[in-house]
Amino acid sequence: MSEPLQEYQRKRDFNATPEPAGKPRRSKKPQALQYCIQKHDASHLHYDFRLELDGTLKSWAIPKGPSLDPKVRRLAVHVEDHPLDYAEFEGNIPDGHYGAGDVIVWDRGVWEPEGDAHAAYAKGKLRFRLQGEKLSGVWNLFRTRLVGKKEQWMLVKSHDGDARSEDEYSIVEALPDSVISDRTLVPRKAVKSPAKTAKKASPAAKRSASKTKAELPEKLQPQLATLVDAAPAGDWRYEVKFDGYRILARIDGDDVRLFTRNGHDWSAKMPHQVEALRTLKLKQAWLDGEMVVANEQGAADFQALQNAFDTQNDEQITYYLFDLLFLGGEDLRQVPLQDRREALRQLLEHNERDCLKYSADFDEPVESLLQSACKLELEGLIGKRADSVYSGRRSNDWIKLKCQLRQEFVIVGYTDPKGSRSGFGALLLALHDKPSGELRYAGKVGTGFTATTLASIHARLKPLEVAKPALAKSPTGADARGVHWLKPKLLAEIAYAQITRDGIVRHAVFHGLRDDKPAKAIDLERAMPKTAVAKKSSNKSSDEENLGELRLTHPDRVIDASSGATKRQVAEYYASVADWLMPQLKDRPVALVRAPDGLEGELFFQKNAGQLHLPGVLGYDKVEAGQAAMVINRPETLLGAVQMNTLELHTWNATNKDFDKPDRFVLDLDPDPALPWKAMLEATQLTLTLLDELGLKVFLKTSGGKGIHVVVPLTRRAGWDEVKDFSRALVNYLAKLFPERLSAVSGPKNRVGRIFIDYLRNGKGATTACAYSLRAREGLPVSVPIWREELTELKGANQWTINNLHERLAEIEDPWADMAKTRQSITAGMRKKMGLK
Repeated sequence: MSEPLQEYQRKRDFNATPEPAGKPRRSKKPQALQYCIQKHDASHLHYDFRLELDGTLKSWAIPKGPSLDPKVRRLAVHVEDHPLDYAEFEGNIPDGHYGAGDVIVWDRGVWEPEGDAHAAYAKGKLRFRLQGEKLSGVWNLFRTRLVGKKEQWMLVKSHDGDARSEDEYSIVEALPDSVISDRTLVPRKAVKSPAKTAKKASPAAKRSASKTKAELPEKLQPQLATLVDAAPAGDWRYEVKFDGYRILARIDGDDVRLFTRNGHDWSAKMPHQVEALRTLKLKQAWLDGEMVVANEQGAADFQALQNAFDTQNDEQITYYLFDLLFLGGEDLRQVPLQDRREALRQLLEHNERDCLKYSADFDEPVESLLQSACKLELEGLIGKRADSVYSGRRSNDWIKLKCQLRQEFVIVGYTDPKGSRSGFGALLLALHDKPSGELRYAGKVGTGFTATTLASIHARLKPLEVAKPALAKSPTGADARGVHWLKPKLLAEIAYAQITRDGIVRHAVFHGLRDDKPAKAIDLERAMPKTAVAKKSSNKSSDEENLGELRLTHPDRVIDASSGATKRQVAEYYASVADWLMPQLKDRPVALVRAPDGLEGELFFQKNAGQLHLPGVLGYDKVEAGQAAMVINRPETLLGAVQMNTLELHTWNATNKDFDKPDRFVLDLDPDPALPWKAMLEATQLTLTLLDELGLKVFLKTSGGKGIHVVVPLTRRAGWDEVKDFSRALVNYLAKLFPERLSAVSGPKNRVGRIFIDYLRNGKGATTACAYSLRAREGLPVSVPIWREELTELKGANQWTINNLHERLAEIEDPWADMAKTRQSITAGMRKKMGLK
């Protein structure tokens, strides 16, 4: 009898293809049966439908993809079994290899057979229920007598509440993208011209692409661009890179609000633009654009924009609009960029207000466009992939090409003026170093100012004066003579020719102050190469390395083989997030997960200080009899823990102010790993609804694994037993309401096809992964606080990792900023509602 994966492995060269080699296996832990559908652009675009059975994925190739219409039968060609880990595979199979082309995970979730799955599969007549990100309800797969090289089956949707007519809705056209990443897939044979593509689009596609109904969100995160050093190949749209303030407009009838990229409401600063947007007479909308003031030559002038704000002269400001995210109760973010922009263009076609303009793109080669932009002394170009969706974070689908080196610097001091000059002479600049986060001196800027800006900026500098510089290493000699040092609060937009090896800017020119970014997020912006190729460091490995004052042994030891992350990178990560992480550790007993031999070795969970000898660790014998709990209150202590091979940090729900009274409780939503992410979002929403009804303010974070942590802060009034009993009652209440979705009982067998809401973390001595802690899993994901409004936009609980979290922290305010100020307790009324005395 042949091995189940023999044919799969025979067809592939695993030295050349990124596909998993795989072995047939059964899950060690009980869990639901998984399914996935992969969209595969091989010789022809098709969909690979895969059902887990007997340790492999039974697979069918469906040329047209699934249909929700019970009247439509889709051909499903039975192909070789695939390994279970293929369910998460996305990537490119190289030309010349079997199945060459791009692959994305179009859908995934769990499947439940009706009756005996083995007998039904052997008989060629499978009936089953799907619970996925996109598909749900009852489906049928049956073998036909059609003749072919492979078995010809049919996939048909059953008549139920999830069925829809194909004439009204095509799910493969309405929801074309990956469910686990931001990837989309444009067939290699697709028509490139947007106009031609529009002509060929089916009526169903047009309807489905424009009718994603949704309530108007209160806030949105902007899509951000990645700096690159050259234009990539492909179908891109290029616009002028405006030198202004990024502003998103929310319109709800006459209520028009203007928000900065960090969510600050600047409506009052721009009443003319607010009124102009009202004249569009839109019922509901979200628009994205840039506020700009043009100089005499017609180019954007950031300093003039700053002056307009300072003098409350918003008549000079033009709002260049470049994207349309919501319109009339419809969410357009998943609609391709070219279609969103066409809708925006039509919306502004008859606009008569000069302060509102459409940001046009240009049908010229990007090289000549950039050359023209630089001649006109523009900042550069913004490129956007024509078929990209709006993901609301930094993405390679949006890029920026700059004419000159230009970015923000932190202002750390100024010099006195000389001669007839007033205000000040020059500004001293700094950048945050990676990974330490320390401010490093970066030189001076003394040109680019006018008499007006010298006076207005000087007025803002004076209140920030301090006695000592906020620099890790102060400049010496002439650079330090007569300097007035400042708190590092203000940012300057600077154009410059280069940065020397010593980190000093040359030929710097001031372009304006910035108020739309936090100073702590500013470091040197480096361009990403056109083709990002992972390369091993050419540095010779060393058994020891100094990271600041930390002596790091075995810095090149690989911790995670899947990403190549080393011990050095773990230390650099924790140093870089210390400002965010240390408030979460402060005064809390902490347990460590240590990995002396990396993820492939044994992991150790350590709750007490033992023999670690960490600098700054404090012991509290009274926390647990016979044990001294660790408290990490200093960054050097944290890095000391990393030197001792720590990966994860787990904290108590109490601090040393009172160990016997918790100041929060945590509900850990832990799913059957096979469940779709949509099920986790639904369970989280159900939990939030109950807590809202009780009047409790809630904070959220990803677990860094599969689930979500719901954190409820408390004033220290109740003891451990009372808090644990209340959290248990909450979970039991939810599990009784939704027994088919939620479980209140621990253990893998009790959460098959369900989500276990873990309240056991609320006992004395129990711990939960700390916010911003790495997790000891492939890719080294991070447990990350999120805004409640972000929940439905998440792709998974592990989407932020050691490699990409810095992008988020640079662009977002702290979602947990108000947690320490929250005052609430478990009242008698809440206990009564949960059936407690």
